[in-house]
Amino acid sequence: MALLEKPVAGTRGAARGGLANMAGSVLAGGAGVVVTWVVARSLGAEQAGAFFAATAAFVLAGGLAKLGTQTGLVYWPARLRATGREHLLGACLRTGLGPVAVLSVVLAVVMWFAAPAIAHVTAREAAHVVDAHTAGLRVLAVFLPLQAMTDALLTATRGYRAMRPTVMFDRILRSALQVLLVVGALWTTASLPEFAFAWAVPYLPVTVLSAYALRKVYRETKPRGVRTHRAERHEMRREFWRFTGPRALASVAQLALQRIDVLLVAALGGLVPAAVYAVAGRFVILIQFANQGISQSVQPRLAEALAVGERAAANHLYRTATGWLVLVTWPVNLLVIFFAPVWLRLFGERYAAEGVPVVAVLAAAMLVATGCGMVDMVLAMAGRTSWNLVNVLVALTVTVVLDLLLIPAYGALGAAIGLACSMVVNNLLPLIQVGRSAGLHPFGPGTRAAALLSVVCFGVLPWAVMPVTGRTFAMFAAVPAFLAGAWLLRVPLALGAFKPKRRTS
Repeated sequence: MALLEKPVAGTRGAARGGLANMAGSVLAGGAGVVVTWVVARSLGAEQAGAFFAATAAFVLAGGLAKLGTQTGLVYWPARLRATGREHLLGACLRTGLGPVAVLSVVLAVVMWFAAPAIAHVTAREAAHVVDAHTAGLRVLAVFLPLQAMTDALLTATRGYRAMRPTVMFDRILRSALQVLLVVGALWTTASLPEFAFAWAVPYLPVTVLSAYALRKVYRETKPRGVRTHRAERHEMRREFWRFTGPRALASVAQLALQRIDVLLVAALGGLVPAAVYAVAGRFVILIQFANQGISQSVQPRLAEALAVGERAAANHLYRTATGWLVLVTWPVNLLVIFFAPVWLRLFGERYAAEGVPVVAVLAAAMLVATGCGMVDMVLAMAGRTSWNLVNVLVALTVTVVLDLLLIPAYGALGAAIGLACSMVVNNLLPLIQVGRSAGLHPFGPGTRAAALLSVVCFGVLPWAVMPVTGRTFAMFAAVPAFLAGAWLLRVPLALGAFKPKRRTS
């Protein structure tokens, strides 16, 4: 009986945390769209492309500074608590956070001095933008340590199953401040460096609040009267980095998959195609936020289940969470394709003219990626971080090779094809590995039901009725049909996990 109750309890906990994180992720994604729109409309295509290239370099450097601790700082606190070694949590946190703080400062200095070279490479066809591009990169370099530490600190809180700090501080507070400050900068006719400052400065209060949240949750759960020996701490550090080391390289490669294409488009195709590509691909980040919203809630529970050998519970979590992910993201992907000519025109006519095929290619790839669930995280939680590293490096190689071949001829569309192929590779490879090594796969009843419902309601119905109703009114048929279908399929979709738990007197 216990084996049957654990998956249900784990699913309810993941649902509560995932729902809150998902709501925060929607806000963060929406804020990102607003920032993208403001920058694209106010700076012009060339300077907007420089801004997007600068933020891409900033995120890449921050990913390198985090040394893969996004996984280790969840995996090890969860594992230590599940195996009764809570007294090593302090050593674990110091092991993960200390190097991030040091390396982030080093990389900030490197980015400051390398800013002119980066600007010349990515803006070589727009020399008049180089000075502003350099200044923007240097502004971002100042905030690089704060970005790296924010993510590391919030990751550690999630290792304690505390989702609220991530939602409140990163998803809501940082996103809201970015929108307010960027819109405020718009009214002062801001330049590229001023937009960069408005976008980055929210990391300052968020870092302080994240550190306080981690200190609070650590003190609340710290075992009293238990001393750790030097040998235990040494072994903790060794195990932590043996697990996290491959993930450090993999996380950098993963970020490169998401960001290097913007830099390559700027360097090989020009800043205007880079702006088109960044705007047309903005929805990909929104989908990734949704993926994070669910996977970050599932991650510590999955790590605990695998740590004690509960394969049934782990498989139940994986399949159920994938069904939720498909239910949320596939309609968005299909709507993005359907309305691409409409929403791209909000950024300017050039974005609409050149961005529609980019959207179609990337959205199709995202359907495959989200259909595999958070497979990359599952592979890491199963302890296969070295496999994860190989997969990401293969996918990164696919991206770079295809970008070099296609961007000079096809511009933003060439980069979209490269990223789409790499996303498919980076999901199908770990999907095969997780199935063979751990006996886990995402294709449960919920996943199948969510996929079929989404395709029928948003992939077939709108196109069928559009000749009669028009593009906008086609949604009046799709949305009610989807909601009704979700209600009818609520059992295989496990939507009951989102109901509040009844209190017993």
